[in-house]
Amino acid sequence: MTLDIPDALQPAGGTDPWNGWLAALPARAEELLGEWALAVDGAPIAGRLSLVVPVRTEDGRAAVLKVGYPHDDAALEHLALRYWGGTGAVELLRADPHRFALLLERAGPEDLTERWDLEACEVVGELYGRIHVPAPPQFATLPAQVLRWTEQLRTLPGGLPPRLVEQAISLGTDLAADPASVGTLIHTDLHYENVLAADRDPWLVIDPKPLSGDPHYEIAPMLTNRWDEVAGQVRAAVRRRFDTLVDVAGFAEDRARAWVIVRVVHSAAWALADAARFGGGAGGPAASEWLTRCVAVAKAVQG
Repeated sequence: MTLDIPDALQPAGGTDPWNGWLAALPARAEELLGEWALAVDGAPIAGRLSLVVPVRTEDGRAAVLKVGYPHDDAALEHLALRYWGGTGAVELLRADPHRFALLLERAGPEDLTERWDLEACEVVGELYGRIHVPAPPQFATLPAQVLRWTEQLRTLPGGLPPRLVEQAISLGTDLAADPASVGTLIHTDLHYENVLAADRDPWLVIDPKPLSGDPHYEIAPMLTNRWDEVAGQVRAAVRRRFDTLVDVAGFAEDRARAWVIVRVVHSAAWALADAARFGGGAGGPAASEWLTRCVAVAKAVQG
């Protein structure tokens, strides 16, 4: 059969790696369906960097075939899911890391985006406790990444409050040197859309970008997402989310606050770097809005 690839994943032409991957995607997916004896069981879904196909296995189990674009963040997704073994996360049924292909327990389609944000924070705070387990040695470490990103802040051309950048450099340097900043398997991209309702458990985590790091690093995506809901009350709304996550997870408030500041400043700096790479100022309204959001979150968690 020929898969109906979603419009969002149709190649735009050209020879860059993304379009090359897209052009080969239908054949790759059909190849995997055949090799793994899977029957298509619904319309394919476009992920941000993947194709997700609802399928049935030979024994009739509902699953999804995920075929991802090869990139570093997803290279060890299969290993994290295997290590969790279905505890707090979707179960990995089969993997071909060389083809960035995963066969996963089916969950969803409901995620946490439609739940009250503080209810969602409670769910995620509880999930932290299930997935934050000792990290095996195969994973890259958070301190190594943070040191590299912090060095990049030292040459930031501007666009962010200088005192905030200096604070992020100081905190990032100290946290990277702290032995407690490594050794725990962390998701690093755990936000509302990456938690799905399931039959086996009420909620399960998907799409890790795993590192060996510090559990306190996880919080920032829960603060920067669903931003339209905090309009007019940014400081109070962000602080409520932060406090809920810290309380439910049993985190140290000062350490969680420090990691949020470091992480949102890094994120803003990446946006500035992208804007410079592709030309022009802060990169247009979308990039400017993201910078404003990151600065607002950093200020909110400080009181």
